Amino acid sequence: MAELRARLRRDLDASRKAQDKPLTLLLGTILADVNNRALELGHEPTDDEVGEVLRRGIKKRREAESQFRAGNRLDLAERESREVSVLEAYLPSGPTDDEIRAVVREAVAAGARDVGAVMGRVMPRFKGRADGARVNTIVREELAARS
Repeated sequence: MAELRARLRRDLDASRKAQDKPLTLLLGTILADVNNRALELGHEPTDDEVGEVLRRGIKKRREAESQFRAGNRLDLAERESREVSVLEAYLPSGPTDDEIRAVVREAVAAGARDVGAVMGRVMPRFKGRADGARVNTIVREELAARS
């Protein structure tokens, strides 16, 4: 079993024992998503595949948070924000903006001139470690600085 999946299960058990209902619900939901992914794959998911499930969960919660903020439901937005923080703790730390910027500059120097071409060269280097929206923002900044 993937180490990350086992860690999630241990933490779920601990949250149940501590009667931490919000954490139990969050981890139970994520583990259900991991189990669904395992069924899709037809094999036990690797840590990278479990990380992808976590990233999707984080993205979903960030979108919900922005919707709640737009609807002036700050209590629900804060709950989503806390859940994002909990899930992010399970992921390895990603590259810094400077590291991403250096790779983007390499791609531009190698001839990529538009956002799609640069993203196509940059994202494989950060697969599973960097948020695509963050990389896209840096790509756009770098391309704007060059024009």
